[in-house]
This record gives sequence, structure tokens and C-alpha cells, in this order.
Amino acid sequence: MRLTINTKRIKFDTIRADKEIRWIGSSYEDLLIFPTDPRRDAGFQLGKIQAGLAPDDWKPFDDVGTGTREIRLRDATGIFRVMVVAKFEEAIYVLHCFQKKMQATAKPSQTRKSPPPAIGH
Repeated sequence: MRLTINTKRIKFDTIRADKEIRWIGSSYEDLLIFPTDPRRDAGFQLGKIQAGLAPDDWKPFDDVGTGTREIRLRDATGIFRVMVVAKFEEAIYVLHCFQKKMQATAKPSQTRKSPPPAIGH
């Protein structure tokens, strides 16, 4: 912490280092494919996480792993997602970046009326 004193006021500046962003697999290249506005917004949201703040629109996505967050982005060209893990001290890990094609995750077919036959009987 740095203390600056002048005759009119005392000002405290906190010097903090942002967390490093580590890109897993093709996540960085996948982000570069996004249209300009969603790509910029993704960068802004990652910057918020680096600063210790929450992204504007996100939800936990523990199906992938505990602590995974899904950053949700939207513009006129579509819906985009950035999957990140920010729970580690050393870095923020960007796992996956993609454009969402469907509104909901596909569910297994519910049309089967009887249980599947037993195997080996």
C-alpha cells in the first residue's frame, strides 16, 4: 500500500496485480472467432474477474467442475459463452469459448414408456 500525503487530503492507493489469464486448449483462438462486440464484451468481463469483481451476466456451471462459471454474452449476431474457473490464486483459467446454437441443452428422449431390457437375462 502506498500513502500519498498532500496539503489538501490524504489518499490511499492500493497497488494490486491482476490475476493472469491462462487459456486452455483452443479457447483463445475460439474467442478470436467471435464477432467484434461479443469479443470485446468477453474481454471486459474477464477484466472484471481479474479485478475481483463478478461478470455482468454469469451462472455457475458445476457440471464441468466445481467453481466453473459460464459468462453469458449476447448481441444481434447471437448468443456466446465463455467458460472460466477463477477460484485459484495463481490464475483465471478460460476453458472454452463458443457460440450457442440452441436455446436449451438437449435432454434425453422421454418417449420410452417401459424400462430398457435387462442385460444378460
